[in-house]
Amino acid sequence: MKHWAHNGFKALTSAWVLALLATAGWSQTLTWLGTLGGGGSGAFGVSADGSVVVGEAINAAGQSRAFRWTASGGMQDLGTLGGGRSEASGVSADGAVVVGYAYNAAGYYRAFRWTVDGGMQDLGTLGGCCSYASGVSADGAVVAGMAYNAAGQGRAFRWTASRGMQDLGTLGGDWSVAYDVSADGAVVVGYAYDAAMRPRALRWTASGGMQDLGTLGGGRSEASGVSADGAVVVGYAYNAAGYYRAFRWTVDGGMQDLGTLGGDWSYAYGVSADGSVVVGGAENAAGQFRAFRWTASGMEDLNQTYAALLTNGSVLRSANAISPDGRYIVGWGRNAATGRAEAFLLDTGFPRRGDVDRNGCVDDADLLAVLSAFGERGYRNEDLNWDGVIDDADLLIVLFNFGSGC
Repeated sequence: MKHWAHNGFKALTSAWVLALLATAGWSQTLTWLGTLGGGGSGAFGVSADGSVVVGEAINAAGQSRAFRWTASGGMQDLGTLGGGRSEASGVSADGAVVVGYAYNAAGYYRAFRWTVDGGMQDLGTLGGCCSYASGVSADGAVVAGMAYNAAGQGRAFRWTASRGMQDLGTLGGDWSVAYDVSADGAVVVGYAYDAAMRPRALRWTASGGMQDLGTLGGGRSEASGVSADGAVVVGYAYNAAGYYRAFRWTVDGGMQDLGTLGGDWSYAYGVSADGSVVVGGAENAAGQFRAFRWTASGMEDLNQTYAALLTNGSVLRSANAISPDGRYIVGWGRNAATGRAEAFLLDTGFPRRGDVDRNGCVDDADLLAVLSAFGERGYRNEDLNWDGVIDDADLLIVLFNFGSGC
């Protein structure tokens, strides 16, 4: 397949590309997503191309409802399982699968998996009353969250259609929670109590079981996000001074304190697929919480970086999720135009569509990167649509953006 791809597209790269493709412009936009008729909303997940955002919004009756937003359709109420409340916490790469929790007619909250075609499915429990879903794999097939068992203990779970809900155990205590799952569904992260009843960030795999990721010198930590391959985990942990700090953990380097924006506290909630970009909320020197983005260059306040997009009085308070390529960031803030807390979608404009090597220019190097990996499976930067395989669709993304930024 690779041999065919190199030869089959040679003519395209030399003759067709320059004639057919137009140069795309740099774009940075901030979109406030509104509500369902009530007083506020927050976003907790975004699809790979930024076209679908999910979260929670208040309706006209004052009820919290899971929503799925698209630019063409606006904010869609996903309903409930018969009760009065729901919340969406994660979305598949293509935006077709949404997970979260919803109350049923008996007044219990249950983990759900919603699809465009099938609507909302109750994923059940581990024998107890309640459950909620927090994360979903890139293809929507694996769901992670927390469910009560028959003894009334909360347990991290991993759900698939074939196996149902699997109890992932604990670190020696009686409680665990899963917040996210890797792109292929193989790695789950969250927190669990150890034998001394201390909550510790966890990383679970089928082969290695549940691993305690430690702390930053204090007694508690929680993992909230994981990279596509499961090698990078982000979250927050107490330091020796008793403050929560955002962390980035790697298999080789352990737990790194990402700092703050000048204050004492910070929390990391999401991470890009390659683990290089982390988002969350942090306290500044004035004691105000602001949405942040962290890279190898350090932590930046999104309100400062994208000040030109904010109207006077609007504030981005928390960045809750980031698209696999790191371009789109969602969360919540104060929309001065409406005077309420609202979900936002920030398009940072980088990387450009098709820019595999992240140098700001979609060119031969990006095309060759996709061609070299053509036919391979796995979620990585060459997999531009994040469907788990590097194929014609990824080549076309490069081709239709060829020359952008160059």
